[in-house]
Amino acid sequence: MMLSFYFTNSFAQQDSISFNKRKKLIWTSSAVAFTGGMTGLYQLWYKDYPQSSFHFFNDNREWQKQDKLGHIGTAYYLSKWTGDLYTYAGYENNKAALLGALTGFGFQFTIEMFDGFSSQWGFSAGDLAANTIGAGLYYTQQIGWRNQLIKYKMSYHITEYPAYNPSLLGENKVQRVFKDYNGQTYWLSFNLKGLILQNKKFPEWLNLAVGYNASGMTGAVKNRITYNGYVIPQFERRNCFILSPDIDITKIKSNSKAINFLKEAFGFIKVPMPAIRIKNNGSIDATAFYF
Repeated sequence: MMLSFYFTNSFAQQDSISFNKRKKLIWTSSAVAFTGGMTGLYQLWYKDYPQSSFHFFNDNREWQKQDKLGHIGTAYYLSKWTGDLYTYAGYENNKAALLGALTGFGFQFTIEMFDGFSSQWGFSAGDLAANTIGAGLYYTQQIGWRNQLIKYKMSYHITEYPAYNPSLLGENKVQRVFKDYNGQTYWLSFNLKGLILQNKKFPEWLNLAVGYNASGMTGAVKNRITYNGYVIPQFERRNCFILSPDIDITKIKSNSKAINFLKEAFGFIKVPMPAIRIKNNGSIDATAFYF
């Protein structure tokens, strides 16, 4: 689905492509991307695990909610990117927003169904709720403002914790970006000009972001005591909220198609900036650059 977005987006300003052709291109490429993506995911992730009858699994206590925030982000951006595709195809705003939200939610719902039939996992009502919030965050803004004035973003910093449970938190740098919840921070980035300050001279790209991070985790619900027969350190599981300025790079104007492409592709990443952290023990500190 994401590849479908990037492919068709490169033609977004070419008037020679009619709306009918655009619709056919998008529906065809979306169907191919969905079928291929789900087939590949099943073969790579679920095929080698034993199957079972459909069942539920409550994982709401895991990872101090970090995994749920990841579900929100995935559903939000799948909805946004496919909504942009439907707009490009000629659908009016409300219909494009609805189709985008349904596509983003539907993609995630299919994965939840795979989980429901796998004995290793199960259908998670918490994941379903997070997917709904993500798609809803996109849809309500697009309907109400015809714009995304509250962006969902993420950032990542390297932590020490994967060394104590690499099979779960990642065995290399690439895996750790996706699997080490300790290093992930999730943000709501508020566009100040669009939401509060209507002054024409105020920069459209300047945002204020509120983030959440949890750390000290070497296990999902509680920390491991040993790993491969070795006793590992016991860390305090903690979390914090972060306040930081942000830059919405998609609002920085450019006439370059290549730069505009890169802005959309990487606009979900929170720009490293000074930050204030409010920890769950009540302490407050500041850092010059928070990743």
